[in-house]
Amino acid sequence: MRELSLELAAPARWGEGLVSIPEGEPVVVDVRFESVHEGILASGTVDSEYTGVCGRCLTDIAEPVQVEFQELFAYPGEEAADFEVQDDHVDLETLVRDAIVLSLPFQPVCQPDCPGLDPVTGERLTSSTGNEQPETIDTRWAALQDYTSDHDDDAPRAAAENTEKS
Repeated sequence: MRELSLELAAPARWGEGLVSIPEGEPVVVDVRFESVHEGILASGTVDSEYTGVCGRCLTDIAEPVQVEFQELFAYPGEEAADFEVQDDHVDLETLVRDAIVLSLPFQPVCQPDCPGLDPVTGERLTSSTGNEQPETIDTRWAALQDYTSDHDDDAPRAAAENTEKS
């Protein structure tokens, strides 16, 4: 068994969409290699930081990401394997990249309760200036705006007469 701790720069941008690990971002890999009957078992953790934009309000965000991984690098043989030992070496780049990219959030947010953008003004709702925009009313319903239930009690009512004779 061998344990290694490596700090490397990301060789390329890892991830697509709203957030990714930029090229050159430090990636810390703590890995343990164990010799097993079928090959070499690599297990460990990866620490880095992703950057991008909030999916609701489009502000810049940067958050740490930590991922655990475990993979068997099989000895070359007749059976095909995803990862193989080549010349007594293992290549962790694909394994580390896949683990990080799969852990990136699909809809990242700057804070868990981010309200997003105002649909009318386009401003962030969290940094509103206090200028409340009046809610737009559909013109088909505008006549009902003056109607309220408290006016019913004060309105005079005409006495209804029963005009039907038995």
